[in-house]
Amino acid sequence: MKILFINPNPSSNTNNFQKSFVSRLQGRISILSAPLAFQMLAAVTPKEYNIKMIDETYQNINFKDKYDIVGITAMTPNALRAYEIADNFRKRDITVVIGGSHATVLPEEAKQHADSVVIGEAEETWPQVLDDFKVGKLKPFYKQTKPVDLKKIPPPKRDIVNRSFIAAGVQSSRGCPYKCKFCFYSNTLYGGKFRKRPIENVINEIKQIPQKLIIFHDSSFTIDVNHTKKLFKAMIGLNKKFICLGNVDVLSKDDELLKLSKEAGCIQWHIGFESMSPKVLEKVGKITNKTKDYHLAVKKIHEYGMNAHGFFMFGFDDEPESIFKETMTFVKKSKLDSAEFNILIPYPGTSIYDDLSQEGRIITKDWSKYRFHKNVVFKLKNFTDEELFINVKKMVYEYYSYPGISKRFSNALKRGIWTFHPLLFIIENVFTKSYYLKMYN
Repeated sequence: MKILFINPNPSSNTNNFQKSFVSRLQGRISILSAPLAFQMLAAVTPKEYNIKMIDETYQNINFKDKYDIVGITAMTPNALRAYEIADNFRKRDITVVIGGSHATVLPEEAKQHADSVVIGEAEETWPQVLDDFKVGKLKPFYKQTKPVDLKKIPPPKRDIVNRSFIAAGVQSSRGCPYKCKFCFYSNTLYGGKFRKRPIENVINEIKQIPQKLIIFHDSSFTIDVNHTKKLFKAMIGLNKKFICLGNVDVLSKDDELLKLSKEAGCIQWHIGFESMSPKVLEKVGKITNKTKDYHLAVKKIHEYGMNAHGFFMFGFDDEPESIFKETMTFVKKSKLDSAEFNILIPYPGTSIYDDLSQEGRIITKDWSKYRFHKNVVFKLKNFTDEELFINVKKMVYEYYSYPGISKRFSNALKRGIWTFHPLLFIIENVFTKSYYLKMYN
C-alpha cells in the first residue's frame, strides 16, 4: 500500500521560479534540513506501507499518481493550499487525512476537505488511522487524549527524504510551558506540556546522522537547564555542529551552559527577543525576557565564540513610536549576527487571536494572508498598515545594507570556520535581504 505525505507551499500557483533558492526563503531552516514531522510519522508507520514525501517548496505534485492514502499537514499560512490539494486528490477517490497545528485548532474546517482529521500530536494516533483505514472503518476525527510519551517514539525515518540537505533536524524535547499569547505552538493541544526524550536516545540518533550540522527543533534549550547541560556533556566528542534556541533570561546569566554548548558543537543560538518594549513583553506573557538583559545575552554568546540570531515582531498594541529606532539601535550595538523583522500574525488558537476576535479587530480569515511578511490581518492601534510596512522595510534596508553584511561576515569569521560557514552566512544575510525586499516591494 502506498502513502503520500505532503508539506504544502502556501502559494497555490507554484512554479519553478517560486521554488528557486532565493524566493523560497520563508522557511530557510527547511533549506538546511528536511521537514521533521513526516519523518516522525514514517517511523511509526508499519513496514507494509510504501512511503513517499513531497515538500511542495521544492517539488511539484503529480495528482495522477496513485496512492492509497494521502497525509497533509496544515499550518495556518498553508491551510488553504492544503485544502486545495486535498480536494484535488479526493476528486480522484483517494483517501485524504489532514493534520497539523491549524487542523488541530480548527478541525471542523479541515474536515470539510478531508476524510479524516488528526487532532494534536500524531505519533500514537497515526497507526490507529492506518489500522482503521485498512479495514474500511476510518473515523472522521482522531484526537490524542494525552501528551505523547517521548520515551516510546522511535527516531525519525530519514530515508523518506529524497533530497540532500546540509543539516539534519533533531528533537530532544517537546512543548513550551510559557504560553506567550502570540505563540500558536505552545497554545495547541499539549503544546504547552514540556517533555524530554531520554538523553541516551537522542545521542544514539545523532550518532546515526551522516550530516555534520544539526538543527534542533526544540522550543528552547533553556526551559530545563540541567537536562540541557547533561545533553551537551553527552554530545562532546561527537564531532557535530548545531543550531538551537534559547531564552534571554538564561543566556544572559548561565556561563556554564554557554561553555558546554560551545564544547558540544553549538555554532548559533536563536533568540526570540520579540520586542524592545517592556510593556509589550509583559502584555504578551514573554516572561523570560527583560530588555535590560538583551545586550548581555548577545555579548556572552559572542564571548564563547558563537553567533546570535534574533527574532523581532512589530504591530503590538502597546508599541511606542520609537520601537523601530530602539530595535535598530540594539541590533547594531549588540552586533547581532542576523535578525528577522516580522509583522505580528495572530494565529487561530492563540490568546492574542481570541482577544482581537472579541474586539472585532480581525479583518480577514483568508489564511493565505497569515504570513509574517506579507500582510496585516487585524486592525492596528498605534500605526496604519502603511506606517508599519514602511518602518519595517526601512529596518530591512538599514540592517541588510552591504556594508552591514560585510561587517557581520568579518565578525563571524573571527569566531571560526563553522561559525561563518559561507552557506549559513549567505542564507542568514544575503538571501534574507533579497527575500525581505521582495516581500516589502
